Amino acid sequence: MGRAAFAAGPVAPSAPSAPSTSSSLEQQALSFVQGHLGSDLPGRVEVTAGPLDARLRLAPCQQVQAYLTPNTRLWGKTRVGLRCTQGATLWNVYLPVTVKVWGKALVMIQALPAGQVLAAADVREAEVDLAEEASPALTDASALAGRVLARSVSAGQGVRQATLKARQWFAAGDTVRIRAVGDGYAVAGSGEAVTAGIEGQPARVRTESGRLLTGVAVAEHQLELAL
Repeated sequence: MGRAAFAAGPVAPSAPSAPSTSSSLEQQALSFVQGHLGSDLPGRVEVTAGPLDARLRLAPCQQVQAYLTPNTRLWGKTRVGLRCTQGATLWNVYLPVTVKVWGKALVMIQALPAGQVLAAADVREAEVDLAEEASPALTDASALAGRVLARSVSAGQGVRQATLKARQWFAAGDTVRIRAVGDGYAVAGSGEAVTAGIEGQPARVRTESGRLLTGVAVAEHQLELAL
C-alpha cells in the first residue's frame, strides 16, 4: 500500500470516522496531526503516515479516536494512537507518522572526516528537513569557524549541534564566573571549578564561602544556574 501524506495548510476540524480500513486510519491520523501541529513551526511542513502492520486484523468499528501518548512530540519520526471506542470488539493500535519541517540551515559543501577543524567556507545554506534529527540544525556559518567535527560528514549533509564536538569552557581549578538566572532577575558571582566545564553539560563550582554549586557550562569560564 502506498503512503498517505499531506503538506500542512489551513487546519480544518476533524471528526472520528467509522471505517477501520488501513487507508481510512491513515487519513484519520493525518487529519489529527494536521489539527495538532503548532502554528510556530519554523518552516514548511510535510506529514507522511505509514501503513499499519499488515498482520493486524481489526474488527469493524463505528467510532475511532486518534490520540497522542504523553510526551509525544509531532516532530520527525513519531506515532499516533488510534483506538476503537464504539464497536463489538474494542482495539487500540499505533500508526507510524513522519513530520518533516523544511527550512533554511547549513549543509556541508564536501565530505570531511571526524576531527576536521571547520571554517565558514566549508558550509552553505540550503533547505533541509529540520526535524530529521533531534539535534538542532545550525544556521550561523560564522559560528562554525574553529569548531571540530565529532563524526565524519558527507557532501550535502546538514550540520547539527551533534555533528560538532562539545567545547570545554573551563578546566577544574579555573576561576569561573557564576550567573544565577531567575524570573526577571540575574545574580552574578565567582568561584573555583571543581569539575571541567563541557559545553551544555552539568559542572560543579565552589564559591568563596565554600558552597558547592551545580550549573551548566555556557561560555568561556561561565557557569549558569537556573533558579
